[in-house]
Amino acid sequence: MLELHFLRDNTQDVINRLEKRGIDAAKMVNEILDIDQERKRLQGERDELLNQANTMAKEIGKLFQEGNRDAAEKLKNESGNLKAKSKEKEQVVADVEKRLKDKLYHIPNVPNQTVPSGQTDEDNQIIKSEGDIPALSKKKGHWEIASQKDIIDFELGVKITGAGFPVYKGKGAILQRALIQYFLNEAGKAGYQEMQVPIVINEASGYGTGQLPDKEGQMYHIGNDDLYLIPTAEVPLTNIYRDSIVKEEEFPIKLTGYTPCFRREAGSYGKDVKGLNRLHQFDKVEIVQIAHPSKSYEVLMEMRNYIENLISDLGLPFRILNLCGGDLGFTAAQTFDFEVYSAGQERWLEVSSVSNFETYQSNRLKLRYKDKASKKNKLAHTLNGSALALPRIVATILENNYIDGNIIIPEVLRPYTGFDKI
Repeated sequence: MLELHFLRDNTQDVINRLEKRGIDAAKMVNEILDIDQERKRLQGERDELLNQANTMAKEIGKLFQEGNRDAAEKLKNESGNLKAKSKEKEQVVADVEKRLKDKLYHIPNVPNQTVPSGQTDEDNQIIKSEGDIPALSKKKGHWEIASQKDIIDFELGVKITGAGFPVYKGKGAILQRALIQYFLNEAGKAGYQEMQVPIVINEASGYGTGQLPDKEGQMYHIGNDDLYLIPTAEVPLTNIYRDSIVKEEEFPIKLTGYTPCFRREAGSYGKDVKGLNRLHQFDKVEIVQIAHPSKSYEVLMEMRNYIENLISDLGLPFRILNLCGGDLGFTAAQTFDFEVYSAGQERWLEVSSVSNFETYQSNRLKLRYKDKASKKNKLAHTLNGSALALPRIVATILENNYIDGNIIIPEVLRPYTGFDKI
């Protein structure tokens, strides 16, 4: 969430930049600042009551020492009343602080100055394209190819669980495993520490990275235990450092992890959900960095280049988009999306996003670092990226590499699959 002092010091700038998201935030921001003023006033009144009670306590002790018991008892009663009023005021302050935090939770992150204005994905800026669109004599959707080769069974997944939970079979399962191993190994070479993390999280973790209260409808909730299935490994990986103070020399902290991911994807329909296009359960390798605020946009570019190289090495045609304000995720200050061309469907499919959240997550997480210059604790910047999500990568490998009845395996994956075609 946004920092209060940032809102106070940059009120008009925050309002102007949130306009990039299509939000008229003036009323919302000013309401927060009014509640903050109310909180300060109430805290001052509470502190004054406590000061009066403490002053009386000293006077009471003096009166008892002087033998003036009646005056001491009278003052003691007054002091008790002041403490009771202070306790009541403390509860009022707590209620106002809760109201303030709830309001802050519902303001999205402020877009970076370089984020383009716009409301839909049509307003996103294409900043790079690479690779040739495959010239295939026979184009097929990946669901047809997978069924023909018996490597992914969508109907079996429906039988076991429901739509959006496919079963990978034989060489299809091996291809999945090969991609996971390849992505993890490449992340290790790039200096990311591999972590194996839980795939269920508590409420505090959801609030820490911004899935709650914004996306509770998109997550699977385990009611009896009040836990959530993770939508991405970003959540447990970043929450490793919740309530932490890291040393400045530890930057950048680089983490990676493979997990299954779970998303309800309520409201999805049509061609967007066919085959592997949009699943309720899918595999993904995530990369996360915790960075010094002065370096986080350099880190964002480094992560963008890393993901670009991964897709390029798979031999897939792709493009990179700078997302407009209206298409930006709730917690992100800037996001680059990667889309791979799907030859069978003749359209672009998003396969990765890399984002800088600046202090938005770390403020929720209380993730700080000890600043050497000021000797003060300051908020770190957090970043994450998909490197990569598997379903649409698999879909485009099947569609783009379907030649003469065979699926040609990208060369970089062959040491992991043990075969060069299906």
